[in-house]
Amino acid sequence: MLAGYLAARFFRENEDATVFLPGPTTHGHYQIEMKCATCHEPWGGVGEQSCIDCHGAALKAGGDSHPQSKFTDPRNADRLQAIAADKCVTCHVEHRAEHTLAMGVTQPQDFCQHCHADVAQERPSHKGMSFTTCFSVGCHNYHDNTALYEDFMAKHAADPVTLLKALLPELTTRTEASTGGKKPPPQHDGRVTAAEDGGKIAAAWSASAHAAASVNCTACHTTGGQWQDKPGQDSCVECHKEENAGFREGLHGMRLAQGLPPMQPAMARLPMKPQAGHQALSCISCHGPHDVDTRRAAVESCLQCHNDGHSLAYKTSAHYRLWQAEISGGASPGSGVSCATCHMPREEHAVEGVAAVRVQHNQSLNLRPVEKMARGVCIRCHGLGFTFDSLAEPGLGRSNFDGPPVQHVESIDMVQSRRKPAKAR
Repeated sequence: MLAGYLAARFFRENEDATVFLPGPTTHGHYQIEMKCATCHEPWGGVGEQSCIDCHGAALKAGGDSHPQSKFTDPRNADRLQAIAADKCVTCHVEHRAEHTLAMGVTQPQDFCQHCHADVAQERPSHKGMSFTTCFSVGCHNYHDNTALYEDFMAKHAADPVTLLKALLPELTTRTEASTGGKKPPPQHDGRVTAAEDGGKIAAAWSASAHAAASVNCTACHTTGGQWQDKPGQDSCVECHKEENAGFREGLHGMRLAQGLPPMQPAMARLPMKPQAGHQALSCISCHGPHDVDTRRAAVESCLQCHNDGHSLAYKTSAHYRLWQAEISGGASPGSGVSCATCHMPREEHAVEGVAAVRVQHNQSLNLRPVEKMARGVCIRCHGLGFTFDSLAEPGLGRSNFDGPPVQHVESIDMVQSRRKPAKAR
C-alpha cells in the first residue's frame, strides 16, 4: 500500500516531489528535479537511456572520446574491472553535492589513472604530472576533445593572437527570396488600431524581418481560424523549428521540454536582477514580439536578467567596444562581440540541402567543458594558443576577457615537441 502510494506521487504530473530528493541536484539538472521520471525508472533507479536521450546527440557531435562501444569491445574488458566506464552513472551520480566536481562528475579527480597509469611511458612530457591535472583547460576532456586533438592543435600552432580577418559568418535570413519572391504587404492585417497604441505596434512590425519576409499579423495570431491576442510559443515554432529545439535543450528552455512551467530568473543559481525574477522565459523574453530586434536580443535582453560578475563586466570590456563600433556603423558587420556571439554562436547547417548559417539557441551547449567554446567561437577571432591561455585563467572570465592572459598552457608546445623530426646522428 505505502509503496504504491509513494510510486504514484513520485511519477504523478505536477506533484511536488521535494520529499523524495535525497540531496541537492547539479547545476545542469536542478531545474527539472521535480520531474523525477525524466531520469528515474519506477523503483529501478536511473536508466542509462535517460542520459542518452538528453545528452546523446551532443556526445555524438563532439566525437565522444569514451563511447560505450569502447568498453563493450572485448579487448578493453579488463578496463571495466577497474571502473565501470560503460555506465554514465559511474561518474555522474546526482544528489551528492559533497562529492560533485565540475560538470557533475562524482568520481575522484584522479580517476584517469584507472586506465592510464602508464601514460608517462608513451608520453615522456607527462612524467611527474599529477592525475588531478588531466582536465586542466587545454589538456584533456573525457568526452569532447574536438579542440584538443593533436592534429588540430598542430594546425593552429602558429596562429597569431588576433586573426587578420576576425569576422563572424553572415547569417542566412528568411528574406523575400525564401518566401517565393513575395513583396512585403503594404499594411498589417491585425486587429490593433493606431488609436490603441499610437501606431507603435504597426511601426515596429513594418520595420521588422517578419514584414520583410511577408509574415503578417495573422500568421502568428491566428490558430485554427481564431484570432489570439497573445499567441503562445507554438506560433514561433511553426517557422523556427531549429531555434526552438535548441532553446529547449538549454538551461533557458529545458523545463518546457519536460512539460514543466517556464524557467524564471528567480529560479536560477546565478545572480539575477530582482526586477526580472518572475519573468517567464520564452521567445519573446529576448525577441520583441513585433520588432524582433536581434541586436537587442544579443546584448540587452541578456543583461536585463543576468547580474553576475561576468555579465556586469561586459560593458567595460574590449568585446563591448567592438560591438558598439559595429552597431554604430563604424566597423564591418560581424566584427562586434555581443553576449550572443559567444553564448549563442552562429553555426553552418544544411537546410533543405542548402548551406545556411543559423544561430544556435542552446545557450548552454558550449559552456562546459570550456574548450567547446574554443573551436566554435574563440578561434574565429583569436589564435588557439591565446584561446587556451585565456580560458584557463579564471580572472579573465570574471572580467569578460578584458585583457591578455598572464599564464601559459603548454599543450600546443608539447604537440610541437612530439612532432619535431629527430636529429640526424
